[in-house]
Amino acid sequence: MPDLSWLTARPIAHRGLHDAAAGVIENTASAFTAAIAGGYAIETDVQISADGEAMVHHDDALGRLTEGSEALARMDAAALQAVRFKATAERILTLRELCDLTAGRTPLVIELKSRFDGDLRLAARAAEILAAYKGPAALMSFDPAPIIALRNIAPELPRGIVAERHYTHHEWDRLSAAEKVRLAFVLHAPQSRPQFLAYSVKDLPSPAPWLARHAFGLPLLTWTVRSEHDRQIAARHADQMIFEGFRPS
Repeated sequence: MPDLSWLTARPIAHRGLHDAAAGVIENTASAFTAAIAGGYAIETDVQISADGEAMVHHDDALGRLTEGSEALARMDAAALQAVRFKATAERILTLRELCDLTAGRTPLVIELKSRFDGDLRLAARAAEILAAYKGPAALMSFDPAPIIALRNIAPELPRGIVAERHYTHHEWDRLSAAEKVRLAFVLHAPQSRPQFLAYSVKDLPSPAPWLARHAFGLPLLTWTVRSEHDRQIAARHADQMIFEGFRPS
């Protein structure tokens, strides 16, 4: 088991240290720079482009925060890099650009977004980029398939599972009831072999994260901490928080 003490050493800014009211938008260079300046680690998301590039963006389609409405998977990297965030000069970054910006100054915790369709290109591309990166970085996903793949293609990269107890959001409608149970209780662990777990703060305490932390000694992150109540739960049941909306002291 690798030494992952860096993973829990400092609070982790969810999609960077963003503040929309101040014009600092999530998953942008400004948000990442603010997190570094504040002494926080960075959590971010990557999506796959049509030409197989890892793009830093949470949603699988444009429009919520950016110009346009196209699915990211239908656009190539050059076209996505030209997309602007609304009312800002910010643009969508590639994972390589994020690594260049961060330059090892703070840990990166990168979520591989997935449509649970067996597409492993994003895991392969992220692993390729991080192989040349000198700073602390980890990959994680709700989908165990890319984490299983990483065991083979990049066993040296820290890998984790993101999970929650109740998959009720409409984004999970594609999953069967049995698959939701498998994910909630991390029943795929014998195959995925996660080295850390990131579990929803609203579902702590729960059996899977308790076992991961206490029986198997895995670092436990919790997301997304937004209130003092959440902070108390995180302090009691997890090793570190992924936060937004405030600045931890």
